[in-house]
Amino acid sequence: MPAIVNNINLDSIAEDLDIKPKDEIISINEIKPRDLIDYRYLTASEELSLHIKRLNGEEEIIDIEKDVDEDLGINFESAVFDKIIPCNNKCIFCFVDQQPCGLRDSLYIKDDDYRLSFLQGTYVTLTNLTKEHKKRIEALRLGPLYISVHTTNPELRSYMLKNPKSGNIITELKWLNNLEIPVHIQIVLCPGINDGQELDRTLSDLTALKSNILSIAVVPVGITKYRLDNNLHKVSPEKAEEIISQIYEFNKKLGYNLAFPADELYIMAKQDLPKLEFYNDFGQLDDGIGTCRLLLSDFEKNKAKLPASLPTLKKLTIATGKIACYALEPITDELNSIKNLEVSLIPIKSHFWGSDVTVSGLVTGQDLLDNLLPIKSEVSNLVLPSVMLRKYTNDFLDSLTIDDIKDKIQAQVHIIDNYYSTEELVSLIIS
Repeated sequence: MPAIVNNINLDSIAEDLDIKPKDEIISINEIKPRDLIDYRYLTASEELSLHIKRLNGEEEIIDIEKDVDEDLGINFESAVFDKIIPCNNKCIFCFVDQQPCGLRDSLYIKDDDYRLSFLQGTYVTLTNLTKEHKKRIEALRLGPLYISVHTTNPELRSYMLKNPKSGNIITELKWLNNLEIPVHIQIVLCPGINDGQELDRTLSDLTALKSNILSIAVVPVGITKYRLDNNLHKVSPEKAEEIISQIYEFNKKLGYNLAFPADELYIMAKQDLPKLEFYNDFGQLDDGIGTCRLLLSDFEKNKAKLPASLPTLKKLTIATGKIACYALEPITDELNSIKNLEVSLIPIKSHFWGSDVTVSGLVTGQDLLDNLLPIKSEVSNLVLPSVMLRKYTNDFLDSLTIDDIKDKIQAQVHIIDNYYSTEELVSLIIS
């Protein structure tokens, strides 16, 4: 895919040059950028020759003089401008394979692209790297990278990824370790497969590489109602409790916290969340590690801005996934102590994916409508997290839009961009 402009920053060089959405960057200093990494390196110099193709088809070359490392202010539709590196694995738990037909094409793309891992924190298995990819990683020292390990048992990993060449993960991690490239590790926990002694083995094997491992996330396998076989089982409350205990014991022996249970495991086990200091630098927030605790902690700082009462009645309806509601429930209770403020918290049940899918990022527009239409008369100001929407758009996973929700519910819709911060919510209340 080409380097298509999505939007530009205000008061930027791009705005001064009248660069518009849908314009295409063909080359920089006569070099065609392959991705956002190339773009950043090529635009770091003081003098640039920018070859651009306008939406109307006209091409022009613009000479630019700027400060070193001054950003042009261009945001692109994709971080990759050539072909995304596809995944050649067929993981037994792959979420892409558990989707229904009829969604937008991009949702069926299986990527295993080290560039997206570096730029956006997506997880890669390291099974799809060519010699050229490795040379580039080595030359640029790209890190941190986010690695899907799941197990260090070679035979078991080959089974889980359905790829006979995927068993050498320790060798690949040692390669990154020797390069001093930091990594975050993910383990998707599948009961009866990579739990118990296998989880102990994986954690133990990873300690030998701890010099470049920043964190290890253990997350429960996600199962949708579209799964065609029953080879996978969801994590039970008892299993969640067991996993948490294993991780605590591992960290205790290690002497510091390196492995972290997903927030969802605490909710399943009905256990209190750890304190803020447990999570160190919160390295894997997007994987649901510490998000709830960070949200609660952030509210403790921001609630001082709230008044004891509002001058007139204000009603807010917060609709989000079940996991986020776990953290938002005590926050909502405190908000409702403010005079003339009424906050309703609606955990969205997923009819689309099935009841076991509880994350906000997978809530569809139709799920919102199914949950909110029965209480439509009670909803005037609807608050939604931006993770429900496709980046840079107002589209939900099922292609319904914010406008569709507004039309059906007949309410104002407020989008909260930072899903682990309460600052925007507090600002909405006092505005």
